[in-house]
Amino acid sequence: MLSTLIIFLSISIIFSFLCSMWEAVLLSISPSYMQIKLNEGGKLGKILKDFKDNIDRPLAAILTLNTIAHTVGAVGVGQEATKIWAETNPVMTGIVVPIVMTAAILILSEIIPKTLGATNWKMLAPITIRSLYLLIIILWPIVWACQKLTNLFNLSKEKSVFSRHDFLAMAEIGSQEGSLDQSESQFIYNLMHFKNFKAKEIMTPRTVVVSAPQNMPARQFYDLQDELIFSRIPIHETDNNENIIGYILKDEVLEHLIDEEEEKTLNAFRRDIITISDKHNIFDLFNEFIEKREHIALVQDSFGGMAGIITMEDIIETLLGAEIVDETDKVVDMQDMARKQWKNRYKRLIQKSSAEEKK
Repeated sequence: MLSTLIIFLSISIIFSFLCSMWEAVLLSISPSYMQIKLNEGGKLGKILKDFKDNIDRPLAAILTLNTIAHTVGAVGVGQEATKIWAETNPVMTGIVVPIVMTAAILILSEIIPKTLGATNWKMLAPITIRSLYLLIIILWPIVWACQKLTNLFNLSKEKSVFSRHDFLAMAEIGSQEGSLDQSESQFIYNLMHFKNFKAKEIMTPRTVVVSAPQNMPARQFYDLQDELIFSRIPIHETDNNENIIGYILKDEVLEHLIDEEEEKTLNAFRRDIITISDKHNIFDLFNEFIEKREHIALVQDSFGGMAGIITMEDIIETLLGAEIVDETDKVVDMQDMARKQWKNRYKRLIQKSSAEEKK
């Protein structure tokens, strides 16, 4: 009789152990893991997606088996305990056996398996998915009935989706755990705030914009090339250096000098420049730059006057979170100053963007 009691107890704990572990694994599987399995092809990814889209099915199967295991175990152990100790030792039947049964179920079929499932879900996921697929087939009538019963209460299924805050938290955790470099984590953080940045926040203000007059001869421009270190130079009207009418490619002008076209003015090489508002979203501008194959834009204030210049480099610096200093910045002190200025500006941008996200 004692052996029968042990068999009932063991069967109950084993099946309950599996149910608890399957449940922990199923609920721990991340959307990214599911997408990876879908991209790999095969049946496993499709089954997992079906489980995630209809989470009530695997949960109904798990809870059904778990309830059966607990019920059969409790009834079987209770009957056998009564046969053995009811007359000789009532304390064993009424107190000791229930306490031992409860402790065994709590520790061996709840705490331990759920901890194992939650901490090792990636390793256990494949076998769990296949096991649940088979379990649903076996218990399909009960699973189907549970679904129909659930539908009677009109319970809507809310699909779990990642929010921006989830991505930001994942980037920070990835950096702390070492799965992401600090620069990778920072890039993700910047990307999530990208849509909040406006042109006026990252542009080069008009007071420090370097431009050239449209009537400047190419030869004179060549003499100034050490001062005009940028590859794209805005050009302005002769009598108004704030009225930007386009830009030139420095290399294009220098190429024509080789052909002795030095008397041409910069206006002959003028290209149209994109014009945007200072409130223009830089995410949209980034896409416009790519679509039109441009790298520079004129920023205007609310009165239509020149506010500054913004380039593709400014946008990339915002994404990277670092000032791009190249070999043309020959003075070390200027490089250090540029980096310090960028860090201060970047810090203000992130603080402003974070405040807007919380609204």
